[in-house]
Amino acid sequence: MIFQKDFFSQLISELNKIDLSKIEKIVNILVKLKRRKGKLYIIGIGGSAANASHAVNDFRKLCGIDALSPVDNFSEFTATTNDQGFENAFVESLKTSRINKKDLLMVFSVGGGDEKRKSSVGIIKAIKLAKSKGVKIISFTGKKNGYAGLNSNLNISLSVNKKIYLTPFAEAIQPVIWHCLVSHPKLQSKRTFW
Repeated sequence: MIFQKDFFSQLISELNKIDLSKIEKIVNILVKLKRRKGKLYIIGIGGSAANASHAVNDFRKLCGIDALSPVDNFSEFTATTNDQGFENAFVESLKTSRINKKDLLMVFSVGGGDEKRKSSVGIIKAIKLAKSKGVKIISFTGKKNGYAGLNSNLNISLSVNKKIYLTPFAEAIQPVIWHCLVSHPKLQSKRTFW
């Protein structure tokens, strides 16, 4: 019982620390993206990949934003992984989709990538490609000092006190944030069924 109490009290504390002014800035960026008919590319690895796929559905269905995630085309993603390495799968997909300055890259990640430790190299390469094309980058990360956090136009990160909570909190808060975004009256163009 003590663990559960600590887990949820720490989670609530993290939710209460979210900078709501950053949420509003992201909403405004997405409104502009929608107006100019740009594409929203969402990337993530592991649990964050599953979150990216789910978020694509919500942005498309509820907001009418042309969103996609390279992980949703499993055949292409794994073929690129096989032929060119996992670290190039996001980049090759984004190149084929002709990512450009009209678009937006959204990154879901726990650590955000670390070049020295060769962690989440695929995310790092995707961010570098996006920056080279003048694409704005928004990231939701567990750590603010990872590559994504340091190289995004806007980053929402956590300040978890206990390392055991970093991954579960980061992957749990990503859906809370994007559900807030797709529910926002400035963005939502179609109501949820329930």
